[in-house]
Amino acid sequence: MAQDKKGFLLYCDIIHTIEKLTDEQAGKLFKHVLRYVNDQEPVAEDMLTEIAFEPIKQTLKRDLQKYEGIRQRNKENADKRWNATASDRIRPHTKNAVIVKDIVIVKDIYRSFAHLSMSKDEYNKLILQYPEEEVNDILDAIENYKDNKKFKSLYLTAKKWLKKNEPLPAYKINYDDLDPLVKKAIELGYEKDPRKC
Repeated sequence: MAQDKKGFLLYCDIIHTIEKLTDEQAGKLFKHVLRYVNDQEPVAEDMLTEIAFEPIKQTLKRDLQKYEGIRQRNKENADKRWNATASDRIRPHTKNAVIVKDIVIVKDIYRSFAHLSMSKDEYNKLILQYPEEEVNDILDAIENYKDNKKFKSLYLTAKKWLKKNEPLPAYKINYDDLDPLVKKAIELGYEKDPRKC
């Protein structure tokens, strides 16, 4: 028997053999089987017990080999799971599976809604470039936007929206490059003087 194995299978079809034995012979056979599975290496007292025990012995050996094979396979599978990374555990052929390639854990979340979130670090990057009130207004606008499910990153979306709202830089005009008619209009007060802007 296998070490640490607490049980064994005795198949129902041996009843045909057992029924042909007397109760005393069946008792001896049963005791012989129990001694065998407990690794006591029994020696049959008579020829009848030995003959009746042989098919049972062969079945027990086959079952033990099958048990050892399953035990070994389960051990290998457990070792694979134990040594695998998180991404190895996801089966690619799983129906409707979402495969995660990179797992990012952000502990300090500044703002989160629906499926979007922004870390404090990302928020600090934005307020270095834009006024804090404007950043928060844009975040509110994104949260209230009905199609915000399309967005993948709150930070990138906010950055893009803030860039759209940014006023265009003032265009510096060189007075000497102006058309003479425009210069005359400026002198008469019809146009603003770019040197005073």
